[in-house]
Amino acid sequence: MKRLLIAGCGDLGIRLARRLDAKSWTVHGLRRHPEQLPPQIQPVKADLQDPAALAPAAGHWDAIVYQATPDERTPEAYRAAYVQGLENLLAACSFERLIFVSSTGVYGQDDGGWVDEHAPTEPSAFSGKILLEAEALCARHGGLTVRFSGIYGPGRDYLIRALRSGRARCRPEPPQWTNRIHAEDCAAVLAHLLELQTPARVYCASDSRPAPRCEVLGWLADQLGLAAPAIDEQAAGQGKRISNQRLLASGFSFQYPDYITGYRELLP
Repeated sequence: MKRLLIAGCGDLGIRLARRLDAKSWTVHGLRRHPEQLPPQIQPVKADLQDPAALAPAAGHWDAIVYQATPDERTPEAYRAAYVQGLENLLAACSFERLIFVSSTGVYGQDDGGWVDEHAPTEPSAFSGKILLEAEALCARHGGLTVRFSGIYGPGRDYLIRALRSGRARCRPEPPQWTNRIHAEDCAAVLAHLLELQTPARVYCASDSRPAPRCEVLGWLADQLGLAAPAIDEQAAGQGKRISNQRLLASGFSFQYPDYITGYRELLP
């Protein structure tokens, strides 16, 4: 029986645990307050920010999935969660496979072009820069990184709430390209990478249909019977389009390959 530690076990970690074969994996979920974890996840009460409190996670693991999240959107909180927390855990553990959950926010491109794992990573935001530090730390320990685009799904319905509140805005031309991945596909990607025999060091994980923001909002508004999003001609940037070709070539298949199949299940 292989032992998996999900560090920062939240929604995606719970979804991942549900996908894994219980006859092959024993799943442990590390959280400061793990009392609410489902029965298939063995709770590990520990604090990634406190090396002295990581004794319950010490030892050897067949795999570690690191998916901690910051307490707030500040450079200090991001560095504590992604860099210091990972450093603390790696000092306490050994492993066969390490997967670090990152973001396509490490890319700074904003011209509407395609981006893949070979593209330069030159983010302007502090969040992307700190994630790159954590990715480099993971790589130095032989781990691999998966960069998720915008995650949506149950409880992650920002665009729907923006439309209902009248706050949704977009610019039709030139288009503002957006990228997304359903939370269930995020979990499926992680399960896939846990079992992949010879994984690459970096994967971009986004669905197969990048789409202009106005297109997505317009479709959702039609489905919900709501007013179309307001036009914002002053919006800056064109975004980027994330390629998932490396992930597909590894044998992965999406349950929700585009926003229509994914959002349709979220609509009343």
